[in-house]
Amino acid sequence: MPPKSPRLRRVQITSLVLLVLIGVINYIDRATLAIANPLIREELGLSVADMGLLLSAFLGAYALAQLPAGLVVDRFGPRLVLSLSLAIWSLAQMVGGFVRGFGQFFTTRAALGIGEAPQFPANVRVVCDWFGKGERGFATGVWNCSSTLGTAISAPLLTFLMLSFGWRAMFIIMGAVGLVVAATFYALYRNPAQVDLTEDEKRYLADGETPAPRQPITLREWAHLFRFRTTWGMIFGFSGTVYLLWIYNAWLPSYLQMERHFTIAKTGWVAAIPFVFGVFGSLCGGHLCDYLVRRGVSPMLSRKGPMVIALLGGSVFTALAAITPGNVLAIGFIAVAMFLLYIASSAAWAMAPVAAPGNSTASLGAVQNFGGYCGGTLAPALTGFIVQRTTSFAPALHTGAAIGIVAALLYLVLVREPVTPRKPSANSSLI
Repeated sequence: MPPKSPRLRRVQITSLVLLVLIGVINYIDRATLAIANPLIREELGLSVADMGLLLSAFLGAYALAQLPAGLVVDRFGPRLVLSLSLAIWSLAQMVGGFVRGFGQFFTTRAALGIGEAPQFPANVRVVCDWFGKGERGFATGVWNCSSTLGTAISAPLLTFLMLSFGWRAMFIIMGAVGLVVAATFYALYRNPAQVDLTEDEKRYLADGETPAPRQPITLREWAHLFRFRTTWGMIFGFSGTVYLLWIYNAWLPSYLQMERHFTIAKTGWVAAIPFVFGVFGSLCGGHLCDYLVRRGVSPMLSRKGPMVIALLGGSVFTALAAITPGNVLAIGFIAVAMFLLYIASSAAWAMAPVAAPGNSTASLGAVQNFGGYCGGTLAPALTGFIVQRTTSFAPALHTGAAIGIVAALLYLVLVREPVTPRKPSANSSLI
């Protein structure tokens, strides 16, 4: 295999920096409602259950929009789709600063979810386009860490903006920042077809093999993905991961205030601690996948093993956090759970480039993310209803742990071989 050219190295670094920056903005924007939860409830007269529905409005729209998002990314490329995606969700975020009631807020949160839907499938496409197979695990871990890094930053940053300028200005400021970054990504990033690659660069990206032309995905090829057990295993497994993550993403600040009796100011920095652990979990998960491949483990098993073990571990530590009376120990258990859950998340996202046919990477990643956010959509609303009914977060955390364990077992049983490309004359069975 030819060596990596300096130009490819620059493209890879630039791409990852941009993806991390966009991912950080993505998760800061998602967190605005969770951070401002008490003030919004007071000003708009909303109940805890109402806030659960608002949090789920984003997630439901985001989950449904995943299905076309991957297909669109695979057909039109990350440069255009991700730039428009960021611009749309940033405008929705800005409008959120002007809402006057539950219905308007519900609409803006749904628009935020639709706008954000193409981001992670586009990230998978970028990694598939610009990184060799032996580099994709770590590259995935790097961009995936933006989700927990953004959430870690969001707690102190958004608390500062909210206490300094008000929760409405907080929404508007973050929307304006996103519009600037959208223009920057479009100006700096290029799809491979827009770059005059040398033959050596093409062979490097094809792992030394003769590069084959990649045809745009068709609707039939997209539908073909659902004929495989591996696809369904990825859907169910990721649903448990995202369910648990969104208990914390949506409710951790309120959990600390309502269950652990922290002040808003103290919550701003304590809530960041578990998400810092998540950053390291994401990086470790991606590195672990590449390490296992170098040690001779198959690409599929190098993703499947860490995913199952980490999801089971994250579920166990979530259950432990629910039963411990000490605040310090509870935060420690949640931090370990987040570390493990982000190992699972990185391994799941690293699965898409090795499980999907070459022209369907973003599509399979988006299908997986659809399943994940079906679980994620359920988490905030169900948690809100459980807390309102029981006046405690413990039953909600136990519920999340049980869902995570079941999802890990389904992933273990169903995820087996890569999805094979569709043959026009084939009548494949449901395998």
